[in-house]
Amino acid sequence: MTNEMGISVADCDAGKKQWYVMRDLKPRNAKDPAYKLIDGFGLRYFTPMKWVVSESKNGKKERKYVPIVQDLLFVYETRAVLDPIVDSTKHLQYRFKRGGGRQALMTVADAEMERFINAVNSDNAPLIYTPSELTPDMIGREIIVNGGPMDGVRGRLLKMRGSRKRRLIVELKGFFVAAVEVNPDYVQLV
Repeated sequence: MTNEMGISVADCDAGKKQWYVMRDLKPRNAKDPAYKLIDGFGLRYFTPMKWVVSESKNGKKERKYVPIVQDLLFVYETRAVLDPIVDSTKHLQYRFKRGGGRQALMTVADAEMERFINAVNSDNAPLIYTPSELTPDMIGREIIVNGGPMDGVRGRLLKMRGSRKRRLIVELKGFFVAAVEVNPDYVQLV
């Protein structure tokens, strides 16, 4: 399979697939952000999204589904497939571990990424925080979910004043913390 840039995706299947952390250097209002480029190649990717209301050029308000962090993207693929795409695209780059040099690419463990994706996708309106936004007084009791789409997930509840909803904190270490609603019938205190 070859896309409009002439890069063959099918020919590059050597190596181990893993979740690579990527960055998109295009401006926030670009028509073709990196996640759309990756989607055009048919590759699996994830970027937490949210709905925002913005004003268009003609003054009308419109709802858009945009990434929560514009320049952050997770792609599940091999280096053999991703390297040609990154080399031919000026605005898509790998993220590197701090202090690790150019060979220390940031990756996320498969199980951790799948758990985060499943949690975020199980809620219509997950609350997404950066790790620095979550304070110790927001963290509640430890629970385990027994049943439903998040069966077996263990974590802590999010404490929110005046809220009747129970939200489980699911962390993607170093990137995001998601608070997703869980059915109280499935919550068991640890």
